[in-house]
Amino acid sequence: MASFRGFSFVITVIVMVVLGRCCGGGHGEVLGPPEELGICASAVTIHGYKCQEIQVTTKDGYILNVQRISEGRRESSGGIKKQPVIIQHGVLVDGETWLLNSPEQNLPMILADNGYDVWIANTRGTRFSRRHNSLNAADRAFWNWSWDELVVYDIPAVFDHVSQQTDQKIHYVGHSLGTLLVLASLSEGKLVNQLQSAAFLSPIAYLSHMTTIVGALAARSLLPEKVTALLGIAEFNLKRKEVETILKVLCTHPGVNCYDLLTAITGRNCCLNSSTIQLFLENEPQSTSTKNMVHLAQTVRTGVLAKYNYGRVDYNLMHYGDIHPPVYNLSNIPHNLPIFISYGGRDALSDVRDVERLLNHFKLHDVDKLAVQFVQKYAHADYIMGVDANSIVYNPLVAFFKKHGSA
Repeated sequence: MASFRGFSFVITVIVMVVLGRCCGGGHGEVLGPPEELGICASAVTIHGYKCQEIQVTTKDGYILNVQRISEGRRESSGGIKKQPVIIQHGVLVDGETWLLNSPEQNLPMILADNGYDVWIANTRGTRFSRRHNSLNAADRAFWNWSWDELVVYDIPAVFDHVSQQTDQKIHYVGHSLGTLLVLASLSEGKLVNQLQSAAFLSPIAYLSHMTTIVGALAARSLLPEKVTALLGIAEFNLKRKEVETILKVLCTHPGVNCYDLLTAITGRNCCLNSSTIQLFLENEPQSTSTKNMVHLAQTVRTGVLAKYNYGRVDYNLMHYGDIHPPVYNLSNIPHNLPIFISYGGRDALSDVRDVERLLNHFKLHDVDKLAVQFVQKYAHADYIMGVDANSIVYNPLVAFFKKHGSA
């Protein structure tokens, strides 16, 4: 299920495995940091960086949490305007997943130390983005959205806020679902005037060739739809007993090894260390909407990048004026927008064949505006937690931003 590309699902289930909640064992509970302790305090300022917790409200009323790291450790801006960078996480995790290694290995801090004004986004439903102008997170209505709404509301809200605060064009970095959101936006002509360049790590657009047994099985067995229809669950929280029960069934399926889920779902990551994984387990997974999971699963099953399918002709007609949901046409992405893409040879979620299909849309892209990097040894999680991602991926990414920065 596309949702599982958020690598978070991966570790999410690993959380249950480690605690004996997937394939037998005790009933431990994963406890994150206290709610009052924001990401700045828990993962940024402790390393000597200045960090602000910012609230951004979407046009449909969701209040999103954003962290701003405006300076590196060893310099002062001195009033000089810095070019902003927005960093967007994948599904079932939040912005803290970018901050689990040392400052020299974390992308946001590397960017800050290289003179960028860094903004870490957190989508609706995650730990510090669970507020709304009129809805409560306990309400079903709060969770009535898929990644279409993230494209229409969340991404534009963050971009608009950063644009207003900095008065500059923006570099963007997305991982996994974070790549899909901006690819879809660009395909509809959005964000074009605000973007300086975009970097897509483990890009997600087409999902037909996922090699993860758990992810494909969950998507094709209609797991998200069953969670909604049978259990009436609007918030997809992998710590809920109802969801846990369904996942136990997946763990009994032939070929699924719930004691090596990180490899089984993301692919064989080359470069994670145990302390980083432990930090991940202390802070993740995060909630998303079950409707979002359904939408991602639809992408897996149909092989088409389209808007949410309501499963009823009358509902689709009401929302789209057509019996079929509109398709996101990635060929509409401007050919002169600087784009950096990096994908891994061992990624079970962002499979090489699916990425190559995505790359077909860039055949006519300006040659000097497109950089494509293939890392044979990398799987899905290496891009955000790999101990050598700084030298293999982040340094080339920073060089790309500098090459295509504002004059």
